[in-house]
Amino acid sequence: MKRGLFDQHRQQLVEKDAPLAARMRPRTLDEFIGQDHILGSGRLLRRAIQADQLSSLIFFGPPGTGKTTLARIIANTTRAHFIAINAVLSGVKEIRDAIATAQKRQKEHTQRTILFVDEVHRFNKSQQDALLPWVENGTVILIGATTENPYFEVNKALVSRSRIFQLKPLNEADLRRVLEQALADSERGYGQLSVILEPDAIAHLVNIANGDARSLLNALELAVETTPPDETGTIRITLSVAEESIQQRAVLYDKEGDAHFDTISAFIKSLRGSDPDAALYWLAKMVYAGEDPRFIFRRMLILASEDVGLADPNALVVVNACASAFEWVGMPEGRYHLAQATLYLANAPKSNSTMGFFDALAVVEKEREAEVPNHLKDANRDKKGLGHGAGYLYPHAYRDHWVAQQYLPSSLQGQVFYQPSTQGFEGEIKTQVARHREAQLEAVAEGVFISPVEVLTTGPTDRTVDRWLQRTLSQIGEQLAGIRDRIFTLAQLQRHHVILDLNAGSGLLTFEALRRVPEGGVYACTRTADEAKALQEQVVALPELNRPVLLSATLTQLPKVLAAQSSDIRFDCIIGRNALIHEPDKAAAAKWLAQLLQQSGVLVLAETVPRHTQRLYRLLEKSKPNADLYQRLVAAEEAIYSHTSDPMVNWNAFDLRKAFESAGLVVEVTEERSQTSMHITPALIDRWFATTSVTNRPSYAAHLAKHLQEQEIRIIKELFIRSLLHQTVNWESAIAFVRSSLS
Repeated sequence: MKRGLFDQHRQQLVEKDAPLAARMRPRTLDEFIGQDHILGSGRLLRRAIQADQLSSLIFFGPPGTGKTTLARIIANTTRAHFIAINAVLSGVKEIRDAIATAQKRQKEHTQRTILFVDEVHRFNKSQQDALLPWVENGTVILIGATTENPYFEVNKALVSRSRIFQLKPLNEADLRRVLEQALADSERGYGQLSVILEPDAIAHLVNIANGDARSLLNALELAVETTPPDETGTIRITLSVAEESIQQRAVLYDKEGDAHFDTISAFIKSLRGSDPDAALYWLAKMVYAGEDPRFIFRRMLILASEDVGLADPNALVVVNACASAFEWVGMPEGRYHLAQATLYLANAPKSNSTMGFFDALAVVEKEREAEVPNHLKDANRDKKGLGHGAGYLYPHAYRDHWVAQQYLPSSLQGQVFYQPSTQGFEGEIKTQVARHREAQLEAVAEGVFISPVEVLTTGPTDRTVDRWLQRTLSQIGEQLAGIRDRIFTLAQLQRHHVILDLNAGSGLLTFEALRRVPEGGVYACTRTADEAKALQEQVVALPELNRPVLLSATLTQLPKVLAAQSSDIRFDCIIGRNALIHEPDKAAAAKWLAQLLQQSGVLVLAETVPRHTQRLYRLLEKSKPNADLYQRLVAAEEAIYSHTSDPMVNWNAFDLRKAFESAGLVVEVTEERSQTSMHITPALIDRWFATTSVTNRPSYAAHLAKHLQEQEIRIIKELFIRSLLHQTVNWESAIAFVRSSLS
């Protein structure tokens, strides 16, 4: 029997009298609401739970988002032994007891053990260290739950051995489903009662719950349990009742936690970005949550120098005055001074030229020690003996109280640390600073010559050369890698996304997708059985949960094949290289693909544009072929790509755009043309002039046969062999990059 928090017997005893939030806790993944980004169909976590193949996990997110519920669902479905402890109530002793139980289960029953640690961030370093070796050697599979960022609050070694899943506050639609579920469930909720929630009441409860399902259900329970039924037996929850049930929004704000640092970060970035509305909002959130006003003033004093600086030297004075006034006045009236300082900084011109100090500091730390120029040295002690201070020009003795002379060490002369902005007061002095610099450099140039040799012979290692020396790809391989990188740049994938590779072929995109979505999932579609077999042989070495789902289908067959796999699968991103090249009806293909996208999903394709591809006749221009035959060859080849010819090859980027727009997609198409070195082999020429094709597509010779006689085609083939065989030529190509979405 499972122990601790999820003891089944105890659950049955207390279930009837438990709070509504506890009674309505989902028992299966199908009952779980929200978090589709980690639990949606096809995503790694869902597959791992269903397959009972979990590795160590940490669930991270605010209260009421389902961390403990997910652990409970795992406890109800896993074949492993499940132990649950709470870090607030447990210590090293409980950890050792759990490890001993896990070792016994493994020895006697060959059964795995999952150890769930609620509020894992509450464990101190020694307690987390006590867990580490047992997680490392697989004695236990750790599932941690925390409201704090695990990268800051959990042992780095534990984090590095766990997958991190971030749970987000539930959105409005999710919270409404939670309410509907509670009102409809006659066993655990209020389905046996007649309860009517007025629309205004629902909107208020959902809004004030702030993404917290537990807070929402607690408010619903209070409203239902304290509202008497009317004469018809109906409990009517009005807006006023809802307001009494959940009077104040719960603001997530732990002064030592993520919310504290995230909120002050948002506040500072809003000031820096000159957005007074956002700055006031984040200020209000901090004050509302009880943040120390002195902490806020300290951060504003820093910003006044760091981000406003000399663009408005008065900013520091104003903020300091507001901070001083706050000390005299205190709260709550001191909020006026907080607001005044905030608005002044948000509206002040900005300059970060004070950062020049840190550039100077970096030079001091890294460069060799530079001697103080002789004329700047202290003349009071050894002017006569060593000549220190000799030659110093006293600025006040000159017009405008300035004179050009060298102040930096000789080795740093010409170095610029201060970069005045064009904002506010600093904009007024920018020209003066530039003129002084020019005059100083001119004065130095007229005095002592400084050899540039040392500067010219030092520099960073040329990493490009290093990479070139290690390169093993051919130019064609480099081009494919460039296409792959461009596709993934356009896709903007997140780690939890579910991806469909339309033309997996060699796995060029498939394996990169697997690397980019470790907590998501990849579906790889191949067109032929041979491609599927080759890809299967490549992925077999991967752990089962990390493998792509392999499909074998044409684009027209794909929707049915996917439906057989999972009827509700929708993709965050669909990618492909030359996925549409075999589709004569591009508009129909676009419509099928649009149906497979999530509402926020994107489709990214790289399609070779046949109409702008290399013309083979151009490779013969230097061979001086028979003029009449050559002109007929040109006409015959150009006919392949005419509008009235083969729909597989007569399209361009504009036609692609129209096809995707006809499917209701918002589309961006960019066409790029390039040249690549191509080596002409016997096999390549044979393929051009083949009488049959494994792809059932007409060959180059078959197209020419529509306009040229058989004898003429033989002559042209011989000319290709004589002129091009084993030669390397510049091969022109055009690729259309398509990025489309539903909105």
